[in-house]
Amino acid sequence: MTDQPMDAEGGYEADSDRDGLGFEHRSVMTAEVVAAFEPVPSGTVLDATLGAGGHSEAILDARPDLDVLGLDRDPDAIRAARERLARFGERFVAERLAFGGLRSAMSDHDIEKLSAAIFDLGVSSPQLDRAERGFSYRHDGPLDMRMDTDQAWSASDVVNGYDEADLRRIIHRYGDERFASRIARAIVAARPIESTAELAQIITAAVPAATRRRGGHPAKRTFQAIRIEVNRELDELSDALDDVIGALAPGGRLAVLSYHSGEDRIVKDRFRAASGDCDCPIGLPCVCGAVQTVRIVRGVPRTPSAVERESNPRARSARLRVVERVDIDRDHGAITTARDTPGGPGGRG
Repeated sequence: MTDQPMDAEGGYEADSDRDGLGFEHRSVMTAEVVAAFEPVPSGTVLDATLGAGGHSEAILDARPDLDVLGLDRDPDAIRAARERLARFGERFVAERLAFGGLRSAMSDHDIEKLSAAIFDLGVSSPQLDRAERGFSYRHDGPLDMRMDTDQAWSASDVVNGYDEADLRRIIHRYGDERFASRIARAIVAARPIESTAELAQIITAAVPAATRRRGGHPAKRTFQAIRIEVNRELDELSDALDDVIGALAPGGRLAVLSYHSGEDRIVKDRFRAASGDCDCPIGLPCVCGAVQTVRIVRGVPRTPSAVERESNPRARSARLRVVERVDIDRDHGAITTARDTPGGPGGRG
């Protein structure tokens, strides 16, 4: 799969999950995630990016022996998910928290170990489709892009406050945008910029005409980069992945859906480290301290099916990675999972 940002706008209304609050969103690769979680032991699943609750609903329907703890920074998402999943009663709880709060949330709900966890990184359809949230390059709105609406820092601070070098850095790093220098220069020259429509026009004009005629909207990569910077989306990701891996019960699985190369590099790096991948020269004793705590789960589709890519634009650039927690018998060097031993992890009663 090529590294590219999701083409996240257009075509959602007919395909989206819908709840009573009008929070519409279609979860990506839901069937593949449910299938990946089929062998996990009974207990609690962490949905670290709850959204409208599509993945959680599918997991709860498929496995009556699993509960879900859902986290999200967006108050609209929390309200929508609670309404949508109310039918599951005490099997579902939701907290308005970012990744950094997952350990405290587990403690608050007396969860010692996780049976599974899902991270669906990126932005949800309702955030994009509502002009007043300021995420969209297709709908005119304020330069906002905050997932947590109580946060003071917004897209306007980035667009109108960063110097040209910092703008170029984030546009290139988080947007994989090869015209980052031209776009950063154009943004600085056009300040002050007041709206998403104005910003999109400035970006479009900065991109060469030949490029504008292909590859989707010229502003999509830059808008993605600014959104990631505003919400510090990658700052806590590494630690959150490590925390979840440490909290998984033997046989528990972690699934992560990423949408651009920056996210996927972090996921791949943390999974590689947890799988005990040794960096020491072949033939010499290991001195790097590599310890295996997970195994990479093979046989799981890494990308959406052609049918899903066609019907759900958000799925086009998605990549799924899955790992399973292992226990290592230090005396015998054997790796065991919950499927090898009786019982499963604890969880909420």
